[in-house]
Amino acid sequence: MAAIARWCLRHRLVAVLIWLLALGATATAAVAAGPAFSNDYEVPGTESSKAGALLKQGFHDQGGDTDSVVWRTPAHENARTPDVEQRMRHALDTIAALPGVASVTSPYAPEGAGQISADGRTAYAVVTFDRPADAVPAAQARAVVAAAKNPATEQRGLQVELGGRAVGLTEAPRPHLAEVVGVAVAGVVLFLAFGSLAASLLPLATALVGVGTAYAGITLLGHAVPVADFAPMLGTLIGLGVGIDYALFIVTRHRKGLARGLSVEEAARNAVATTGRAVVFAGATVCIALLGMLVLRLNFLGGVAIAASLTVVLTVLASLTLLPALLSYIGMRALSRRQRRALAEHGPRPEAPTGFAARWAAFVERRPKLLGAVATALMAVLALPAFFLHLGTSDQGNNPAHTTTRKAYDLLAEGFGPGTNGPLAVVARLDGPADRVAFDRLAETLRTTEGVAATGPATVNRAGDTAVLTVVPDSAPQSRATSALVDRIRQDVVPGAARGTGLQVHVGGVTAGYDDFAEVVVGKLPLFVGVVIAFGCALLLLAFRSIGIPLKAAVMNVAAVASSFGVVVAVFQWGWGSERMGLGSAGPIEPFLPVIMVSVLFGLSMDYQVFLVSRMYEEWLETGDNRRAVRVGLAETSRVINSAAVIMISVFLAFVLSGDRIIAMFGIALAVAVALDAFVLRTLLVPALMHMLGGANWWLPAWLERRLPRISIEAPEREASRATLPGQRSGADDPGPAALHR
Repeated sequence: MAAIARWCLRHRLVAVLIWLLALGATATAAVAAGPAFSNDYEVPGTESSKAGALLKQGFHDQGGDTDSVVWRTPAHENARTPDVEQRMRHALDTIAALPGVASVTSPYAPEGAGQISADGRTAYAVVTFDRPADAVPAAQARAVVAAAKNPATEQRGLQVELGGRAVGLTEAPRPHLAEVVGVAVAGVVLFLAFGSLAASLLPLATALVGVGTAYAGITLLGHAVPVADFAPMLGTLIGLGVGIDYALFIVTRHRKGLARGLSVEEAARNAVATTGRAVVFAGATVCIALLGMLVLRLNFLGGVAIAASLTVVLTVLASLTLLPALLSYIGMRALSRRQRRALAEHGPRPEAPTGFAARWAAFVERRPKLLGAVATALMAVLALPAFFLHLGTSDQGNNPAHTTTRKAYDLLAEGFGPGTNGPLAVVARLDGPADRVAFDRLAETLRTTEGVAATGPATVNRAGDTAVLTVVPDSAPQSRATSALVDRIRQDVVPGAARGTGLQVHVGGVTAGYDDFAEVVVGKLPLFVGVVIAFGCALLLLAFRSIGIPLKAAVMNVAAVASSFGVVVAVFQWGWGSERMGLGSAGPIEPFLPVIMVSVLFGLSMDYQVFLVSRMYEEWLETGDNRRAVRVGLAETSRVINSAAVIMISVFLAFVLSGDRIIAMFGIALAVAVALDAFVLRTLLVPALMHMLGGANWWLPAWLERRLPRISIEAPEREASRATLPGQRSGADDPGPAALHR
């Protein structure tokens, strides 16, 4: 690390130009290549996957995205009123002639029978594009919306709305608003913490360059592996949070070095050589946890894991190389004017922990049982809603109320029943007349099955070897009743109809696909969580030579995840304030959220845990006094932990402004988890428990002590290379997360 810092300091212009060149080159390549993201939830081998594959194989012309144009007439008219019909026919003819549109099924055509509601006031047309939604250019989708919603059509009270995945592309939020707000808030926090404009800008600049390069890299990555369309935004969310924090730790250590009288180059080199090692450790931990998603063997999550890991890697590299070069440019301006004036007048002085941090540490020492009970009760109350967690996938019924996709969804549900927005597809392979008879029998049975509102006609392809039947549930796609209907059809109805024949039937559709995806993820989640926790415990065991420290960390991580999920359930599943925040209506929680949350929180929590406990560990080794070790460690680290947490929380909460439900879900979940982790767990519950456990905190069996290898997160030679004032205890002034990591 020292060699890297030395090179970047001596070749600071080259270091800055390399990063600017990397940013410019990847951005140019990303713009030239264009996005190629995917939202394919399909899991090979599941029932819905088999249904989709069989449908594509038997009906080659059904591969394009299907969207809908829905209209509602005023009370004195209906969809067949001549004026309404004339206007809508003209609009649909215009849409059919647009580039990229394969067909339009009008309710005024024979094949569109049933597309006018019973009261005659609501009707819809099906617009089929010539390619899947992920491949439909946004301009083509906007042209369809413009052709349907125009002054000539929407007049005299006629309401026209559009729904579907391709149409959803036209409702993309204003780009980068969340990032701008998050960076601005982080800048204010940094300025208040440092008192220096130059010092507060460096973490922002470092994080932005790293995240910007990663954003472009993720766009290019989408051409090589399946990457979800929310992956760039998620990577940006994580990258800004950890990138600013990592740079904050290094800049804080650098400022401490300047205050001790070191030169700019010595302080920067020392900061990177010590705190930089902890940054690498923290970043590697986050990446390993994220890449742990690859063991789930789900392409959808694999692309997200690689994209987020790429962002973390680049932010770490920027902190280790670009940041020291920038530190050399600003020189002593890394300190505030007051600090520079005090340094010039009085010379370097040790900085002992005082103020609120010291008083809080003493307060926790005096009342550990009471405060521990309060913290435990708070975490338990927040975690209660997590027991009602319903995993599923949100759809356009969860969009904000003002969007055309949400209005179209509501109009279809009101006019034709909620199941119209998520019909099931029952697909069968026919190997002979007996299979055809059995499929017809299945269709008759489904018409009278509980939970089925309607069924379409059985359609057989030209080859006569594949048949499909559309089943409309009487409940919404996200409803548990619809999921129960899928299970009932698969387990009871289909086996009964196919008994005695070779008929192969698979049930697919929106709800079936989402349920299958959630079932696979939930089934693998315990193993994934167990591996992540075991990995974290092993690292802490090696670092602190203790059984109790890793076990407490595992419990704390689980508590943070559970409590944050409780808040997510209350906001997004129960709808407490979601509409007022512009996040749409209540709905299920995305099934991949637990996996990604565990991965990210594991890395972030490890950073705070090691930072806090390492200072306690050093004091314990020096004095053997557990009470003093906990008090001093908390007093000297809580301020930096809290500052870093405030920045990360600000960045995460800013992403609620993205307008994307999934990203807002991640933003709130991570913000709540970091807030609880920093302000409740690490600075309250952990020190309270350590006070109560006493010397047992540091117990390790002798036989295990002899067999464990020793790891050093911070450079072992730092004590020899660091300038220490006479009478100043080594390590007492260490500010960064690397300080005292042994």
